[in-house]
Amino acid sequence: MKRVDRIDEKIIELYQNDARITNKAVANIIGVAPSTALERTRRLEELGVFTGYHASVNPSFLGIRLLAMIAVRLSKHDPNAVHRFQSHVMALPEVRDVYHVAGENDFLVHVAVRDSEHLRAVVLEGITAQEEVEHVETNLIFGHGRDPILQSAWEKRPF
Repeated sequence: MKRVDRIDEKIIELYQNDARITNKAVANIIGVAPSTALERTRRLEELGVFTGYHASVNPSFLGIRLLAMIAVRLSKHDPNAVHRFQSHVMALPEVRDVYHVAGENDFLVHVAVRDSEHLRAVVLEGITAQEEVEHVETNLIFGHGRDPILQSAWEKRPF
């Protein structure tokens, strides 16, 4: 994998803070010509560093009032069962994120729903109805914090 340099890291940071930033603004902030900033940004896209540009949306404006994290343990762990389950839950419209994890559970499924009845339907009809599911535990999310900036792991940082 090709590494990024300090200029690339600054471009990445700028786009993580504001995906709508203009190329001209990027160039001005990092002190390069607009053509250089555009070339660097396109290279980061081609390398797969940028995987998309997204808007952060307030869920309540879409009628979503409840967020939950559903821990799922599978009874079968063969690759087909794992893939089948993951593909199924990723196709559910209420699912925001799916994490395949190590530990007591196999998956953490982050869902966004209208209310408790909607959550119940997702859990019972969308998740536990799958034959490979052995156990489900649902946790309501009261709030969350997020740092939208990913830092480079290549640079040693004091902890």
